[in-house]
Order: sequence, then structure tokens, then C-alpha cells
Amino acid sequence: MKKSSEAKVTLHPVFPESEIQLPVAGTGISAGFPSPADEYMEAGIDLNIELIRNPDATFFGRVKGYSMKDAGISDGDVLVIDKSLEPKNGSIAVCFLDGEFTVKRILKEKEALFLLPANNEFKPIRISEENDFMVWGIVTYVIKKM
Repeated sequence: MKKSSEAKVTLHPVFPESEIQLPVAGTGISAGFPSPADEYMEAGIDLNIELIRNPDATFFGRVKGYSMKDAGISDGDVLVIDKSLEPKNGSIAVCFLDGEFTVKRILKEKEALFLLPANNEFKPIRISEENDFMVWGIVTYVIKKM
């Protein structure tokens, strides 16, 4: 992995008016020993309803890079980002930093603000008054391709 693979985010709007009902197993899926399959599936779920709490403030973002791999965020993953949520210490956020969007964990210490990667190959970023910076939104879900 190259150090230049900082986790950047490309943003996309959400279209919550679309609806797709997907079938769902009624008793859940065992991650331990297999359980007998349900004869019938429960009513479907709509991923817009499951993943999007604030449609007017929610966006999708595609990750490019590896700086958040130890937080379970990989190159190519899709993030669900809610702009209406307040950032908290430890939140994983999409931030606008000096002309680019990046995803990092937020750390506030005394009077300093840091953006923390989740990969030891990358260094924390200290935000200063010289930076063009804003927390753009909070990551609520990560959608992965297996």
C-alpha cells in the first residue's frame, strides 16, 4: 500500500423516493451453527428506510484509499453520511479539508482538533486555523462489497 492512498470520498445524492422491497429471513441468519431455514420469508425491508434517517441531509460517498482500513472502511466501500448529526469525539466523519473530502475519526483534545486515520501507515492530521476545514457529515453506515 502506498502512503498516497489517503481515504478520499466522492459524494453522491440520495434518492429516498425510490423503493425496493427485499425479502428478509424471519429469524435472522446464524453466524454460529447453521439453523433450519424458514419456510417463509418475512415481509421485505427497504434499505432506504433501514439506512436513511434524515433523507434531506443524507448522502452516499464512495471511499478511495486505505487510511481507514482498521475501522472497517476499505477502498471502494460506500458510506452513508448524515449531515444533520453533530460530530462527537470519536465519531467517524467525512470532512472537507483544504479542497478535498476525507474520512477520519475526530479527536478533540483541549484546544486542538485532530483527524485520526485507522491505519498505522498514516499520521494524524492536526487542524489549524490555516486549514480550510469543516466537518461535512457523520458516517452512519458502511456498505461493503464482499
